[in-house]
Amino acid sequence: MNDEHFMQMALAQAKQAQDSGEVPVGAVVVQQGRVVAQAHNAPIRLNDPCAHAEVLALRSAAEQLGNYRLDDCTLYVTLEPCPMCVGALLHARVQRVVWGAAEPKTGAAGSVVDLLNNPQLNHHTQQQGGVLAQQASLLMQQFFKTQRAQQKMNSPLPLRDDALRTPDACFDNVPGYPWQPHYLNDLPSLNGLRMHYLDEGPQDAQVTWLCLHGNPAWSYLYRKMIPVFLHAGHRVVAPDMPGFGKSDKPKKDNAHSFHWHRQVLLELVEALDLQHIHLVVQDWGGILGLTLPMAARERYQGLLLMNTTLATAQQPLSAGFLAWRQMCADKPLFDVGRLFARGNPHMSEAECAAYNAPFPDAGHRAALRAFPPMVPEFAHSEGAEISRQAQSFWRDDWQGKSFMAIGAQDPVLGEPVMQALRQSIRHCPEPMVLPDAGHFVQEHGEEIAKEALQALAPNKL
Repeated sequence: MNDEHFMQMALAQAKQAQDSGEVPVGAVVVQQGRVVAQAHNAPIRLNDPCAHAEVLALRSAAEQLGNYRLDDCTLYVTLEPCPMCVGALLHARVQRVVWGAAEPKTGAAGSVVDLLNNPQLNHHTQQQGGVLAQQASLLMQQFFKTQRAQQKMNSPLPLRDDALRTPDACFDNVPGYPWQPHYLNDLPSLNGLRMHYLDEGPQDAQVTWLCLHGNPAWSYLYRKMIPVFLHAGHRVVAPDMPGFGKSDKPKKDNAHSFHWHRQVLLELVEALDLQHIHLVVQDWGGILGLTLPMAARERYQGLLLMNTTLATAQQPLSAGFLAWRQMCADKPLFDVGRLFARGNPHMSEAECAAYNAPFPDAGHRAALRAFPPMVPEFAHSEGAEISRQAQSFWRDDWQGKSFMAIGAQDPVLGEPVMQALRQSIRHCPEPMVLPDAGHFVQEHGEEIAKEALQALAPNKL
């Protein structure tokens, strides 16, 4: 008997795993030419994260031999074992392991780490990789191709492996947000991520209000302003940036960058062919959004600014922002709803909970961790140069109307920062100051929206 013979038996086990909906990995334990045990992947069937083919085969072999030490045994497995399985076979004192296809994501026999040859370990198992690798690899490819096809059949916008999607059930009890969701994932910069946006009102409206949220909010922030704009017969588009709201959330913090988020927004405007835009911005919605119009000037005709800034790095970051950034670093699991409640005591408990809805666990919060350090702080910081170009555009070239609303109780930016920004906006009139409003000034949005309509679109009501 040779290695290929026993690997064929392991492949037969892998096919059984595939037939039962498990990742197709099979394993065989052989002692002195005799098959002692066989098994295949069963984490789903057994509800056991440890039920890898290797672990199940080792358990079975130990039971058959009456000894947890599997001396003189060889383990055959169709896929390079992971760290857990390598640890198990080392503890069992397996003499030799033979594996088929390499596993570039979790392989612990050389692909990612090489635990088998770690000199600090007190047992060393011999290994032979690549036996019937093509057959084993083809089996894996066919399985995942079928999985992707089934996922596409069930959902036209599948979830990428490196992202998370907040379950729809998390949004079931969100109050004051009756609008139908829209999704797209074919923007080049999204690379398959699903992006959510609201799109209400007539497509050919004379005004389109493009409402951009900041961190840690989502399009829910505009629920009090949207009805006012719709009542005027206008169109409202309110996207959730990747990582927020109902949009997909990359798992890794470093997936987020200034230029990437800006490019996504530019592509969204082009894909929806938005015209007659009144740009509505707050927080990061402004840090990013204020850099958009200079790329397509003919699309924009109005600007509504609320508690935001241009991150040109020409002035030190405000003390309020630095305190916010430090808080996010010290308390990465801060309660988003409680944050909103602190500055908006008139909000109901359900409204506060709605701001927590997109982030059911720490894995969904990569954007919340990534955005505070992303604010350009130095002249060479990513986004600083494009922000300085935008500053020149708003000061020298902007031809549209502008309106500014400031929450006087904003501890992050505050009225001095907003007044400095106003000086960079051509023909921006004296701002509307709301004495009781904080950073998330949209929570007083109905009043602001009515004033903005009069200021920006008086002839289009």
